[in-house]
Amino acid sequence: MLNRAELSAVMSVYRSVRVGMVLGLGLVWRTVRQCEGRAGLRAVSGSAAVQGLRAGEHSWLCGSTAAVLHTVQGRVEVRQNFITEEEENALLQELEPGLKKKRYEFDHWDDAIHGYRETERAQWGSVCTGLLSRVRGVAFPEGSPLLGPVHVLDLDKAGYIKPHVDSVKFCGSTIAGLSLLSDSVMRLVLEDNSAEWVDLLLSRRSLYILRDEARFKFTHEILKDADSYFLGQRVPRQRRISVICRNLPV
Repeated sequence: MLNRAELSAVMSVYRSVRVGMVLGLGLVWRTVRQCEGRAGLRAVSGSAAVQGLRAGEHSWLCGSTAAVLHTVQGRVEVRQNFITEEEENALLQELEPGLKKKRYEFDHWDDAIHGYRETERAQWGSVCTGLLSRVRGVAFPEGSPLLGPVHVLDLDKAGYIKPHVDSVKFCGSTIAGLSLLSDSVMRLVLEDNSAEWVDLLLSRRSLYILRDEARFKFTHEILKDADSYFLGQRVPRQRRISVICRNLPV
């Protein structure tokens, strides 16, 4: 049986621990709100965002938990400055004449894209042929059957790509895309648990690669300009062209 003095000491310790827990939870929630960027983005339930697989490992990657980052380890990749400014210009010189003949569409056959125009291209000049060979060389396993035409998606400044999973009937295990004209944020959300998410910072002239589980167990989207934040930092979205290579289903 505790005497009065011992009981008082125990209660004092309990109050200190309780205050510490409240302050700690408050710090976690503030960190969550910073990574959300805005209240309109998905809430991160129960934990702060984690950057990289270890502190500071990837400046282009953050997620809701360490567990979800381990899930996508080796299955998501962003290579910054994969092409030069001159190579970007070479791509634009080939693409702009055809794109200018099209109008931006603000609906889509499966409601996946808003504010876009698109095309496919099989023939390229020598500079673009070389850089697309470089994309395929780093993104796809040697001997992997590739989808012949390259998909080109032009998003208006007001455009965005809604959460979706590509059809397995038309796409293989890997997708690789060059980002032209603008930085943007790609968000992956686990289909079975929407509280688990990963954000990729796609800087201008970078190459992103999604493989296997990152392709088929997560939705992916390009955030609209109003929601374009990465780790609490604004990432202004301008007009964005993506040049996308895919392999064929096996």
